[in-house]
Amino acid sequence: TSNQANWRHLQFGIDDDRAWEWEDCGRPGNALFAFALAVHEDALFAGTCEPGEGESGHVYRYEGGDRWLDCGALDGANAITAFAVHQGKLHAATGRYRIAGSALPESKNTNSGGRVFVRESDRRWTDCGRLPGVEAVGGLVVFRGRLYASSLYRPAGFFRHEEGTRWTSLPVPHIVDAATAASVPQRVESLTVHDGFLYASSYDDGRVWRFDGETWSDCGRLSENTQTYAFVQYRGQLHVGTWPSGRVYRWDGLGRWTDAGRLGEELEVMGMVVHNGRLLAGSLPLAWVYEYQGGDTWRPVRRLDPTPDVKYRRAWTMAEHRGRVYCSTLPSGRIHALSVGRQIASGRTLSSAWHHVIATKSTHGLTLHLDGHRVAEATFPDTASYALDSDAPLRLGSGMNGPFHGRLADVRVYRRALTGAEIAALAGARPAPIPLAR
Repeated sequence: TSNQANWRHLQFGIDDDRAWEWEDCGRPGNALFAFALAVHEDALFAGTCEPGEGESGHVYRYEGGDRWLDCGALDGANAITAFAVHQGKLHAATGRYRIAGSALPESKNTNSGGRVFVRESDRRWTDCGRLPGVEAVGGLVVFRGRLYASSLYRPAGFFRHEEGTRWTSLPVPHIVDAATAASVPQRVESLTVHDGFLYASSYDDGRVWRFDGETWSDCGRLSENTQTYAFVQYRGQLHVGTWPSGRVYRWDGLGRWTDAGRLGEELEVMGMVVHNGRLLAGSLPLAWVYEYQGGDTWRPVRRLDPTPDVKYRRAWTMAEHRGRVYCSTLPSGRIHALSVGRQIASGRTLSSAWHHVIATKSTHGLTLHLDGHRVAEATFPDTASYALDSDAPLRLGSGMNGPFHGRLADVRVYRRALTGAEIAALAGARPAPIPLAR
């Protein structure tokens, strides 16, 4: 919803539509909700909104079960609004979230945020500066090796980090008001990277915008909607959630959007993620999670926040960690985890270089080896009973997230699990560079 929670992570999973497993993973601190989730160095981090008097947003690290390690408050604002992994380090942004936007009493913490910090250790953070005139950071993303940020509230703002505490203010997109002929700046909120461009959702006029590094292009308005929210890439195509139609739209080129359906009777689509091949989305006002069935059909999976006597409940944002998907909720502040099929993952960012990968399904579980080293494994005594036969063709470099952006060499399939010595030998035989096709 405000950042890409998983960035260049290696995953391996199997699924034959078994029953889904949910777990309540507790409440980080005194959270109204976790505004942001991200996985870095194989750990799940949550940035909370804690709006009470004398409280502030904190960063927490998940320790398993319902335990969360407090990694510190940053600048005293009531929320940690976004994360980004940049140059090998976790960055966190702050903001004063206006709780009234979720139909709740306004926060007594009036401290402005608008700063970005970089994590040095569990409770040590270095200030990377404040975005000029910004009360709350809306989104963070790394695009072409640079860190970009947006403003959650007006005035609209879009910024690039230069060095130290210095940020450059960049132009925002504009539309012409039909009644006054005035050029009106548009807020850019959730930021994502897709197919070589930076895309931004907006809380103004229900549009999506595309940035090429210098200028903005209007991707069009999504029907009657006034706000666009979370992004996800599914089957290689960009999808976005909306308010107030509660629909997901698929982008088919500038000005062309295909309606991918409404989530029940919900009004807003928030966090979305592709987990083990399935597209999941969270919603408002009942905090349901839905699964996409294709066409314009969504199946309700589970309602995550049953808090009574409130107008809005939100399934806010999602992240994948160690084979499960995690979803934060408002106003209970709790985080729930879901396992679909069996999946393992290495939550460390892969560099842009040749890597040797071995994914193994055995009778008792799954393992992942990267460059000769075991980076993930899990024992699942029931994997032998998974029915994995398929009439579909074997596809390499294509999947439910999208096409593989890179090169493959020396691809092999074995009918048995390899030994450690065999894995080490294969990993040591790096392929020669392959020129890109032109």
